[in-house]
Amino acid sequence: MPVNTGFGAMSIGKDATLDIVLPDNTILPLAILTSFSAKQNTKELDSKGLDGINRLASIPDTWSGDLSVDRASSELDDYFAAVEAGYFANGTLNALRITETITETDGTISQYRFDGVALAYADAGTFTGDSYVKQKLNWKASRRIKVQ
Repeated sequence: MPVNTGFGAMSIGKDATLDIVLPDNTILPLAILTSFSAKQNTKELDSKGLDGINRLASIPDTWSGDLSVDRASSELDDYFAAVEAGYFANGTLNALRITETITETDGTISQYRFDGVALAYADAGTFTGDSYVKQKLNWKASRRIKVQ
């Protein structure tokens, strides 16, 4: 739920939900999702003409980001073990989708879909006494599309 600061409403992390959609259209369980980041990657063009004018362009390219999860089960370990086994058995890697749903400050819903997602298990976690096991996933997508 957005927070009203007295100077206007602002979005907070709890306003977003995330689904990682597998090739069979099932959802990858993420246990306890604690953070999600996304950024647009661009191809920067810079032309410095002899006429003294700089001509610049920023061309949309891919999207990338990361997810942080508190481990609550073996779901992610099992998923990445299956992906690795499948790759070495038949050389196949399937792209995923990420759907991000945001409750806006006015109560409306915005939804974005990241297509062609490659997901990497950046950190499977460190097991330490009396500490949560933090896991991290990195991802890259070919594009982001506004769904609603």
